[in-house]
Amino acid sequence: MTFTATAFHSRSAALSRRQLMGVLTVAALSVCGGLLPLSAHAATVEDAVLELQHDWEVIKYQTASSEREKRYEALADKAHKVSETHAGRAEPLIWEGIVVASWAGEKGGLGALGLAKKAKAMYELSIAIDANALDGSAYNSLGVLYYKVPGWPIGFGDKDKARELIQKALAINPKGIDPNYFYGEFLVETKHPEEAVTYLERAQQAPPRPGRQIADVGRREEIRVLLEKIKSR
Repeated sequence: MTFTATAFHSRSAALSRRQLMGVLTVAALSVCGGLLPLSAHAATVEDAVLELQHDWEVIKYQTASSEREKRYEALADKAHKVSETHAGRAEPLIWEGIVVASWAGEKGGLGALGLAKKAKAMYELSIAIDANALDGSAYNSLGVLYYKVPGWPIGFGDKDKARELIQKALAINPKGIDPNYFYGEFLVETKHPEEAVTYLERAQQAPPRPGRQIADVGRREEIRVLLEKIKSR
C-alpha cells in the first residue's frame, strides 16, 4: 500500500531576503544530517510553515529512500509542535498532514493506515478552519489519500470522494502544479489516461513557485515520467 503526499502542494508568498536565507540554511543543514529544531527566526506561522515545507522537500527529493521513513518521523514531531504553537491556523495542520501522509507512504503496509487516518483528520480540521488556505491544498492532499488508501473494509479509500476533493482543489487553484498533477495521476490510476494528459501538460506549464525550487524540479520530473508512461502504452 502506497501513499503519496501532496506536497503539494502549497502557495508560497514571495520571500524576503532574510526569509530566503533562513530557508536555504535549513535546507542545506537538513541534507548534511538530522532535522533542525525550529530556528530562532521562525517567530511567525509563515516562517514556521516555510521551514516545514523545505524540510519536507529535501527529504522527499534529496534523501536516500532508506533514510526517508525515520526522517519523516522526526519531521512529523516537529510539525506537530508547530501546529500546537499556532493552534487555530490551517496552514500548519496542512503541512503536518502532508508530513504524516509522507511518513505513511514510506512505512507502507497496514501499519501505515493509522498514520493515514491521522493525516486525514488534520486535513479535515484545516478545511474546517480555512478551506482556501495554501490555495486549497488540504482538499488536494485529502483527495490523494482517498484514492491511495484501500477502500472498505480495510481502509477509508473512495475514488468518487477523491475525484470530488481534487476537483475542489482545482477550482481554487486551476493552474497549480500539484492539483493538476495529482488529478492527472488519479485519472491514470482510474483508467482514463487520455484525459489525464490535459492535466499533466497543464501541470508542466504551471508557473514556478517562489522558494519551492526543489519541489518544482522534483514534481516536474514526476510529471515527465507519468506522461512517458502514458505514451508508451
